[in-house]
Amino acid sequence: MNRLRIKHMTGFHYGGDVTASYNEARMLPVSAEGQLVLFSNLEILPISSHHNYVDYWGSRVSSFEILTPHKELALTATSLVEVRPRVHDDAKLDWDDLAIAVERTTDTVEQLKQTRRTAPPKEVIDLARAIADKTDDACAAALEICKAIGSAMEYMQGVTGVHSTAAEAWAVRKGVCQDITHLALGALRSVGIPARYVSGYLHPRPNAAIGETVGGESHAWVEWFCGEDWRGFDPTNSIDIGDRHVLVGRGRDYNDVPPLRGVYAGPFGSTLFVTVEITREA
Repeated sequence: MNRLRIKHMTGFHYGGDVTASYNEARMLPVSAEGQLVLFSNLEILPISSHHNYVDYWGSRVSSFEILTPHKELALTATSLVEVRPRVHDDAKLDWDDLAIAVERTTDTVEQLKQTRRTAPPKEVIDLARAIADKTDDACAAALEICKAIGSAMEYMQGVTGVHSTAAEAWAVRKGVCQDITHLALGALRSVGIPARYVSGYLHPRPNAAIGETVGGESHAWVEWFCGEDWRGFDPTNSIDIGDRHVLVGRGRDYNDVPPLRGVYAGPFGSTLFVTVEITREA
């Protein structure tokens, strides 16, 4: 078991006085299978009252508005989470049984449809279909598809942006975890496997010393439906979800779970800043 303290600082520098801003933050993890939130807090500057709720996808949301002039919006989310190793029982499920299981649940309805961000190019569809056609086991095919997507992509920051699509990332074979996850989702959905986007954090050092603080970042991975349960995998690092992954939210793609989103009234132009620090405490 890992006990991780996560400090996520983000916000915007504006080009002048902003007279009003309206925002939503999804930065606090949830207690779920494999993890327990011991403490979480969101500090907002300028000070603002905020409304907390759980959205349609099960993410914790802080909704707030700032109606006094400000040149900067700064948020600091601090969380302490116990994360346990996950057990991944790779159940075998043939394609016919998967189709029947999908029809029996409403959880998968919106996880089969492609979005603008996940719509895969033909080359990715052909790759996924070639893997799927080699096995009768849909769950095993899903794992191999995710590994193949991760292997085909080079992790590189600065090539894509938060609005980039899977097709745009595939065209250059470069991107970040968000892009690789979108590609994996598109590939899985293209062969009839329901899949969802997961946002959270990943401690970057498996053997970090207790008390050591390291620079981290928001992370993304996939989960696919395997008959009764959802199976997670990190295609960017080609690893199973373990006690270094901290879940924040789930959705169809990044657009359902952005850490910070909002609108403002004021001068054109803003600069986003982000810093994540992760400390292993036990």
